[in-house]
Amino acid sequence: FHRDIDALYSHHGLLALIPDLAERRRLARIALDLQDLGSGIPTGSTPAVDANIALPDALGWLYVAEGSNLGGAVLFKLARDRLQLHADFGARHLAAHADGAARHWRSFTAALDAAPLAATQEASVVEGARAAFQAVRSHVETELHADPVAVT
Repeated sequence: FHRDIDALYSHHGLLALIPDLAERRRLARIALDLQDLGSGIPTGSTPAVDANIALPDALGWLYVAEGSNLGGAVLFKLARDRLQLHADFGARHLAAHADGAARHWRSFTAALDAAPLAATQEASVVEGARAAFQAVRSHVETELHADPVAVT
């Protein structure tokens, strides 16, 4: 999913609305985590969005990515307690922002709320979020139906 949305972090409209957008990018941390675990970023299909996506749609996709940080805090604790992964090995992308996951989320939603959007554009934000959720679901279904990976 984060490979799908990586182009959002260079989207001019998003950069204007969300000053800390670059630090919210997680793909590099995911790549390091996968490397720690002996794997890499999956290749293959073309990413679902590019930097030319309309701003309202981009906001919807980013809403899903940012919201996943809230669940990431729970997953981080499980990864730490059960798998001995941590913010420097295997679970970087799940680690909460230094300000805390809730505060980081609120700063994003404040920027989203401040975006000057017409009603039709707000509907496009919702459609973008729905498309992002569907992309996540598709990735999960693909992984659940994939051949098991041999553990060495």
